[in-house]
Amino acid sequence: MLPIAAASAGAAVQSTVPVLASLNLAETLQFYTRHLGFAPLLEMDNYLILQRDGCELHFWPCNERHIAENTSCYVRANTGVLHADFAARGLQVAPPIIQPWGMKEMYVIDPHGNLLKFGEPA
Repeated sequence: MLPIAAASAGAAVQSTVPVLASLNLAETLQFYTRHLGFAPLLEMDNYLILQRDGCELHFWPCNERHIAENTSCYVRANTGVLHADFAARGLQVAPPIIQPWGMKEMYVIDPHGNLLKFGEPA
């Protein structure tokens, strides 16, 4: 099992922020707000920032689908709560499963191919 350390105020590294490819920023905004419960922090013609519960995701416009289809990010989360929330929002997603590496995980692929892995220690 992986230890999860809390970030201290004096920590040099406090968080990571994935920057994912979007084939259409308006579609990305709609999917993440409607189905995943994220809220916009910044909307520009060439950049989008979304957040939910302290998790921040950034998106840049990209015309090459293979880039998004070969990208993923890992989000530490309460997978049971998220699964229920996503289902209530109309997203069809498989329930979380316990992986051999000791994490309970659930996967979502966005409309452009980015893989979001939501996980927590089992």
